[in-house]
Amino acid sequence: MARKAKAEQLVLVGGEKSQVRRGSDRNWSKAKEAKFLSVLAETCNVTLACEAAKVSNSAAYCRRRSDAAFRAGWLDAIGAGYQKLELVLLERALNGTEKVVIKTDGREERMREYPNAIALTLLRMHRDTAAEAETEVPVEDIAEIRERLLEKLQRLRKREEASTE
Repeated sequence: MARKAKAEQLVLVGGEKSQVRRGSDRNWSKAKEAKFLSVLAETCNVTLACEAAKVSNSAAYCRRRSDAAFRAGWLDAIGAGYQKLELVLLERALNGTEKVVIKTDGREERMREYPNAIALTLLRMHRDTAAEAETEVPVEDIAEIRERLLEKLQRLRKREEASTE
């Protein structure tokens, strides 16, 4: 077992004569790349992804410039992260967030707050897509769309609850 662990720290380097050297924390492995892209997709934060993968920011950006497959993975991760963020913001705009208001007599009152700025931003982002859509949507399509949206929001809520546990 100790021999296997030691072998994982060694890397083969080329040149005129092949050599075996100790691996460096700066070297990228499949595991480091997967960790980096996973955290990047979750957070859209390069610094956090680098910390999780134990690589430097400059090494990540250098790899992005020189490795097309990594660059494509990076773009996919950012795209996935932004899709998740948009779904969370959409859910917040539709369902609001609970706000606790303390009255002058000390009572707590709970109310829903709907962030209009988020809703307006989402509408602005998708204005062109909405303009291309049909102006009149059949009633049966509206019911189906509403149900599909609610199912997506429920799946997102379950995923969010599972990740916080």
